[in-house]
Amino acid sequence: MQCEHEIGLHPVAARTPAGCEECLKTGSPWVHLRLCLTCGHVGCCDSSPGRHATKHSHHTQHPVVASFEPGERWAWCYVDQTEVDVPEQVLPYLRD
Repeated sequence: MQCEHEIGLHPVAARTPAGCEECLKTGSPWVHLRLCLTCGHVGCCDSSPGRHATKHSHHTQHPVVASFEPGERWAWCYVDQTEVDVPEQVLPYLRD
């Protein structure tokens, strides 16, 4: 499924490919990583203590993230609260 919030997204490389941007600064652990498809922010998932991907989306109003886990190919729209297709132009920026 594609949502209107995917329209106009441009591929963006991860700002911190080694892990969650905030967790790396504080030394906190994370469970899974999410890549903001608007700005390249890498944040941790809602199962992680920091929930930084969701916090980033709410703070910036950036609507769509993709899984930044190796081999996973799915995206989530925070506005529509639904899984969406990963835009093809983003695939090169995800981890294999």
